Amino acid sequence: MSGILVFAEIHNGNLQASAMELLGAAKKLSEQTDNTVSAILMGDILEVEAGVAIQLGANQVYTISDTGFSATNIDCHVAALAHVNNVMQPSIILSSKTPLGKIVAPRLAYRLGVGVAQDCIDLNADPKTGRVTVTRPVYGGNAIAKFQFNDLDPQVIIIRERAFEPLTQDSTLSGDIIPLDFDVKNVAVKSRLVEVVKEEKKGIQMEDARVIIGGGRGLGGPEPFRLLEELAQLLGGTVGASRAVCDAGWMDHSYQIGLTGKTITPDMYITIGISGASQHMAGCSASKNIVAINRDPDANIFKLADFGVVGDWEQVLPSFTETVRELLDS
Repeated sequence: MSGILVFAEIHNGNLQASAMELLGAAKKLSEQTDNTVSAILMGDILEVEAGVAIQLGANQVYTISDTGFSATNIDCHVAALAHVNNVMQPSIILSSKTPLGKIVAPRLAYRLGVGVAQDCIDLNADPKTGRVTVTRPVYGGNAIAKFQFNDLDPQVIIIRERAFEPLTQDSTLSGDIIPLDFDVKNVAVKSRLVEVVKEEKKGIQMEDARVIIGGGRGLGGPEPFRLLEELAQLLGGTVGASRAVCDAGWMDHSYQIGLTGKTITPDMYITIGISGASQHMAGCSASKNIVAINRDPDANIFKLADFGVVGDWEQVLPSFTETVRELLDS
């Protein structure tokens, strides 16, 4: 067995950002093991997106064109991936921790009788053996551990979104597009969609924001988050929170940043009243600039921040917001 297979998800006919991140992770493993990188695309009319995957570093792209694939048709995705595994015989299969990927990949591993590493934030491969060592949170995000796969292939790995930077398209790259015959109608569907519940969220999504204002337990309650939202609107960003805030019910858990929340990569992350616990920093350490406001000069956040203000947020934040407003108006 050899090669790396990327489960590249398609939504509304477009290659998802998570697939681009997986190709970045696959490139890292490829450079360490000299394995080729392949991607599998499933959906309707995939030629254009297959070309995009090649420009993002895939040496070959397998396509299964069928309208029967959807984000809710889990059984078809599992069966199709098992089929591609039989054709390609990869040593590594990468999936993203998306709503679809985090369900499909474990089921695939069970079907193939191999292990699976979930919620990985980093990975490295031994150049001699090809065994992958993954880094992932354990004990509810209170610690980080490394695990190595045994000798069974394929090594199925689920990578947290935003853990890797998406690659940039290179039009000079070339590769093979390989259509596969696979009849979705022959798949025994064991699950069915009962209901779809969507949460309506206004404004910029945290994963796409260039500026994020994060609030911690030091704010003292939910009311101050209105001030954070005011600053976020001025800067064209959005608001996030620490786990302590979400556990206290001040903000919904969809706003949580950290190992057990979301991984963010904004141009600027402004933290207010956040101490900087390792679990939180693991989710925001890829931010290009971190600005910390905290009244404790020994807070861990200052060790990792690019800029810091030691002071009471109730005095610092209003002045900071007003200065931003004046600069924008000038």
